[in-house]
Amino acid sequence: MVPFPHKEKSCDRDEFTFICLTGKFTHWQDISKGMLWAYNLNYMDWLLQDGLSYEEGARWIDRFIIDLPTNKIGQDPYPTALRIINWMKFICLHSDSIPEKTRLDWESSLRAQADLLTRKLEYHLLANHLLEDICALFIASVYLSDETLGKKASKLLKQELHAQILPDGAHYEQAPMYHCILLDRILDCYNFASANVDRLSEKSVLETLREVLVAMLGHLDSIVYRDGSIPLVNDSAYGIALPYKGLCTYAKKLGIDWDTIPLRASGYRWLRNESLEALVDVGNIMATYQPGHTHADSLSYELRIQGQPLVVDTGISTYDKTPRREYERSTRAHNTVVIDGRSSSQTWGGFRVGRRAKTTLLLDTDSRIRARHDGYGKSCIHEREFALMKNGLKVRDSIPHNHAVSLLHLAPGIRVLSTSLTEVHISTGAIIEISGATEVRVTEDYISRYYNRKEHVFVIELFFSKDIEYYIRIS
Repeated sequence: MVPFPHKEKSCDRDEFTFICLTGKFTHWQDISKGMLWAYNLNYMDWLLQDGLSYEEGARWIDRFIIDLPTNKIGQDPYPTALRIINWMKFICLHSDSIPEKTRLDWESSLRAQADLLTRKLEYHLLANHLLEDICALFIASVYLSDETLGKKASKLLKQELHAQILPDGAHYEQAPMYHCILLDRILDCYNFASANVDRLSEKSVLETLREVLVAMLGHLDSIVYRDGSIPLVNDSAYGIALPYKGLCTYAKKLGIDWDTIPLRASGYRWLRNESLEALVDVGNIMATYQPGHTHADSLSYELRIQGQPLVVDTGISTYDKTPRREYERSTRAHNTVVIDGRSSSQTWGGFRVGRRAKTTLLLDTDSRIRARHDGYGKSCIHEREFALMKNGLKVRDSIPHNHAVSLLHLAPGIRVLSTSLTEVHISTGAIIEISGATEVRVTEDYISRYYNRKEHVFVIELFFSKDIEYYIRIS
């Protein structure tokens, strides 16, 4: 098999760092830092980190097996799925060091965990959770040479890949972080399968995996910025998924070749020239039955100038069901128009969406994009046009309403130097030229490019009635 990519260091003997929070190990169900931290502990990704010895990893696996009967979080299907894969990778990595009895004990536990996962597939959540579950069962079937499990997992894997990967290669939850996470997982499936073809119950699954990987890699090429970083749209953050270069290196070692696939079904578009990169959201919710990682960001955008962030998404800092989580999914946390203080789609409950905006794309060229959405009602359509200029980006908003605000969240470190009804000067040297504002305000907030990290930013609020246009002109 091709060597598996190493994970970021998160385990230092009995101290663990996940989602930017560090704590000593007390027990597997420690939720003092939130459920996501506890889940990360039970994923055991850290078995694949650089410098972790076989002896240290074996100590943790043995301890986990002893504690599992009383570890309810460790028996949840999602951490079970990821842990199954990480254990099998660890065993393959250290195969020459593992005593036979230890290997048999671990494989017995793996079979029991795979049986548990088979009974607890996350059909109530679907989306990335179900796909991760199925990938774990597929890899387990290959590793354990389990023909019955292999037939079931291969069938389910084909079904979910068909359902979840869009025609332009994007994962249908439209969050670049999750696209990278799942691409990494499908690469793992292909790695195990291509190295053990004789163990496959369904040989055709290998070609299915390859076709999906070509599409997902083609989309990844299209969605990243020029520096290889992902846009932080929907539920996306840095420091979680394997980075772009790591994914491409892993794919190339597996003999996968691909071409860039233009953005289409995912709902994103680029406006680009030599100095400017603007990612525009003109899509609808594609994972209609599981929009848990979706934000109310219709017609929002991110903007970089000379590779440096200028207008940014607020990002995500937490999955806990808190007011901050609700805010980060709301329209007000994005670079678009808010009417009467409402969101364009009704996000609630941490991972739910009620009323949903429907976006219609009206114009789609390399230099101009125009779209509208009905998130504020059929009688209150928001229409927005983006125009790529030689020296900047022009944005025009139209609504049949008298109480609206267009928001621009500036990147950390960027200051507002002066404001008027017609111009805003910022510390990068850029000038925002405004036409149609009834009031211009500058407020303060914070964004999160990593979980549990806050960075101070300024937000420009442009109040208007019916129509407004602004031009972000660079010097």
